[in-house]
Amino acid sequence: MTLRLFLIAFLVSTTFGFAQTNDSTRIKSTTIKDTIIDGQSKLKKVVLPVIDSLSQRTLEDHQLASEIDEKWLEELYSTSLYDTIYNSIREMKYDSIYYPELPTDTLKKRLIELNARTPFNIEYNTSLESVIKNYLKNRKNHLERLMALSEYYFPMFERELDNHDIPLEVKYLAIVESALKPRAKSRVGATGLWQFMFATGKQFGLNVSSYVDERSDPIKSTEAASKYLASLYRIFGDWDLALSAYNSGPGNVSKAIRRSGGYQNYWNIRANLPRETAGYLPAFLATMYIFEYAKEHGLNPQKPEVTYIETDTVRVKEMITLDQVSELLEVPMEELQFLNPSYKLDIIPHIKGENYTLRLPREKIGLFVTNEDSIYKYVRAEFAKREKPLPQFSDNDTKVSYRVRSGDYLGKIARQYGVRVSQIKQWNGLRSNNISIGKRLTIYPRNPGSQSSASTQKKASSITKIDPNAKTYKVKKGDSLWSISQKFPGVSVQNIKDWNNINSSKLKIGMTLVVSKK
Repeated sequence: MTLRLFLIAFLVSTTFGFAQTNDSTRIKSTTIKDTIIDGQSKLKKVVLPVIDSLSQRTLEDHQLASEIDEKWLEELYSTSLYDTIYNSIREMKYDSIYYPELPTDTLKKRLIELNARTPFNIEYNTSLESVIKNYLKNRKNHLERLMALSEYYFPMFERELDNHDIPLEVKYLAIVESALKPRAKSRVGATGLWQFMFATGKQFGLNVSSYVDERSDPIKSTEAASKYLASLYRIFGDWDLALSAYNSGPGNVSKAIRRSGGYQNYWNIRANLPRETAGYLPAFLATMYIFEYAKEHGLNPQKPEVTYIETDTVRVKEMITLDQVSELLEVPMEELQFLNPSYKLDIIPHIKGENYTLRLPREKIGLFVTNEDSIYKYVRAEFAKREKPLPQFSDNDTKVSYRVRSGDYLGKIARQYGVRVSQIKQWNGLRSNNISIGKRLTIYPRNPGSQSSASTQKKASSITKIDPNAKTYKVKKGDSLWSISQKFPGVSVQNIKDWNNINSSKLKIGMTLVVSKK
């Protein structure tokens, strides 16, 4: 009897456990980290049912986990990382650093291991030890942020480097060059992830025009950097010297060799190199070491909200702006700028003989292609009625003077006033997305009489009375303002915004919208 009860209990528990396991495969959890608010990490868990592929034959385009962390996106465009890296190389010091967490003997052992698996001459010396310990002691936070960014960039770097037989460790060079900021620009005009000067970029096929700077294109610039590095290695036959020549030019390296008496080891000619180049290779090797031994040093980078493998491109057939794409596809402007950094004015031109592409999250590619004709029709109509130079809904009496605060960025300010990033740039003569704290911006709000704060807007929206004679629409999953406007001939996105007193393009499932005043 006891045995029988045990067997029954065992079977029941096994079945229950199996059911739990089977059911758990239908659940997807996403963790979103916000590292900006109060300097603390905040976790948000979203549980989504996974639809059985056998029972569901119709594919849908899902909204971008709208819940992309906008502050993370701003972090991607922050200039602080680039400024920190750039200054640290120019002002490199080699004083002894007290850092007991990394004993010299341990460092020596790891450098030997690292040297064995790379083609670079990685040997222990006190200068390199000083740089490594300085980074670990004073720049740990910066390094974790760079590691998070590397999750997006490194896969594309490795592919291009491998195609040109360049050591994969060269990917760390982009950190030293630009802190993985695609629109980084040095004091002498070097631009992009790999910091190409105008002439050198042209030499390796990177075109620059009023609309496009291919030096900021991650893939094209990496291909160009690979070709350039390959040519430098053919000249010097040593990767340390090739990297030095990449930074200061082959001529400066040749002169340093002559001045040193013919030595061809970087550490022997270092004293004869320009000051910036003298700190360049130690910074590269220190970065490589820290990335390779990140776990041993307790570095815990956050995962990016967007990864390279989760994106794809579509060729544009007509001129289109990023803010138009943002509005139609419900993709945050900051994310589009991050994915498409080579478009200087946030405009993708259509030029005969050129194949310009738009990079999007994969789940948005199908939505764009399926509705391509309607999208371009909308864009043409938009360009036809574009303000010259002020928007039709504005006049000089409605302008607002906005003072930039800490944590502000153009996308955030644009949403606050119900306008576009491109409009703020146009009204203020801005050619980039960088804005400094304290700067005054002139803005022409879409709804001049409305309050700008989000809380006030929500309150106003909640008390808006709906005309009983007006036609309404209940928002469903996958809807956007643009897709809803397409369901009602003669109704525009702006009509829906005005009729419902909303400034944002974000919608909630179940909310009721006025879609006609007739």
